[in-house]
Amino acid sequence: MSPKKLLGEILVNKGILSPVTVERMSKLASSEKKRFGWFLEDRGLITGNELSEALAEQFNIKHLPNIAQYSYSKQLLALITPETALEFNLFPLRQEGNNLLMAVTDPTDMKMANNIAKNQGMTIVPAVVSRKEFFAAFCKHYLGREVQQPKEKTVLIADDDKLTREMLKEILTSNGFRVLLAADGMEAYKEIVASRPQVVLTDKVMPNFDGFQLIKLVKAIHDLRSIPIILISDKTTDDDEARLFELGFFDFMSKPIKAVTLVSRVKRAMGISGDSTESTV
Repeated sequence: MSPKKLLGEILVNKGILSPVTVERMSKLASSEKKRFGWFLEDRGLITGNELSEALAEQFNIKHLPNIAQYSYSKQLLALITPETALEFNLFPLRQEGNNLLMAVTDPTDMKMANNIAKNQGMTIVPAVVSRKEFFAAFCKHYLGREVQQPKEKTVLIADDDKLTREMLKEILTSNGFRVLLAADGMEAYKEIVASRPQVVLTDKVMPNFDGFQLIKLVKAIHDLRSIPIILISDKTTDDDEARLFELGFFDFMSKPIKAVTLVSRVKRAMGISGDSTESTV
C-alpha cells in the first residue's frame, strides 16, 4: 500500500496548513525523529480527525468515525490481544471470509497488522481512525469502561499493599491531589489508558507484572509515554537504580516515604512548586 500524495500536500490543498508551515514542521519533525502527522497533531496544528481524514485520502482507504458506538463480538476482539491492540493502535472491526477490516491510526506502518493477518490466514483491509476514536473503542470494548478526559492534579498509586495505598492517598488528597488506586500492574495499566493521570506512582513488586514491566508497556504507547512514572520500593538495589532511569522512570522513592518527599516529588513531576507538611509512610 503506497501513498498517492504527500501528507503535507493534502493538508495544504484542504486549506488546513500553509506551505510554509508544512515545510517548517516537516523539518522539525524530522529533527526530533517523530512521525509528521502525529507531530502536527501533538503541536495542535491539526485535529486528530483532520489527520485521519488526510491519511485516508493519502492511502486511498476508508476513514471511519465513531467506531466505539458499534458492537463487536468476543471472538472478533480475540483476534488481537489487548496489549498488541494498544501498542500498535489496531482494532478489529469486521471479518468477512478471509478479509479482516482493521482500524488503524497509522497506515504508514502496517507491519504488525500484516503479521497478525498472516498468522490468522487473513487479508487486512485497513480503515483509518483518529487516535481519540481508537482509544474510545479500545477502552469501551477491551476494558469495559468509558475513556475519561484527563483531569488536573491526578495521581495514580499502584501498589499491592492496601495500607500503603491508603496512606499515600491520604497524604496526596490532603494536599489537593485527585488520587486513583490500583492493586496490581494490570489494574494500573488499564487505569493509565482510560484515565490518563498526570503522574503514576508504582511499586516495584506487584502481581500481574511489576513496576518495570508496567513502564515498558506505557512507554511503548505514543499517547502515554510522556506521563511521569515514579518507582517506589523498599528493596531497590544499585543495579535497579541504574536500570530505572534507563527504562524512563521520572524518579524513585525508597520506603518509608516522608510526606514532604512524596508531595514534593509529585509536584516536581507535574511542574508544580510548593512546600509540604512532613510525616512518614
